[in-house]
Amino acid sequence: MRKVNSNSLRTHKSYVAFLGHRLSGIALALFLPAHFILLGSALGGAQPLDRYLVFTDLAIVKFAEWGLVVLLAIHFLFGVRVLMLEFTEWPTRADARTGWIIPSVVAAVFIGVVFLLQL
Repeated sequence: MRKVNSNSLRTHKSYVAFLGHRLSGIALALFLPAHFILLGSALGGAQPLDRYLVFTDLAIVKFAEWGLVVLLAIHFLFGVRVLMLEFTEWPTRADARTGWIIPSVVAAVFIGVVFLLQL
């Protein structure tokens, strides 16, 4: 049995996709409860909602929204990559691991640019 060097696996392109999928999932999991708490504060009336809307007009919040949209796109596209790895047959394993990485990143950045243009 051939021993695989774990450091060589961490330098592979698919490891970047693995990290991108996991870290974007963690960031989204941290964001969603805070988002729901802020939205829930709007149930208290117009004044809490107005404070929330003023907060969302800050430049740093707009930048964070853009980042979350890009993270969501990366998480979705890399998640589709994982599903494709598990449920489809590929000519070679290398095609399956690296074929989706660059197009997914390009698509996520494109989605982020479209989001910025609508702000």
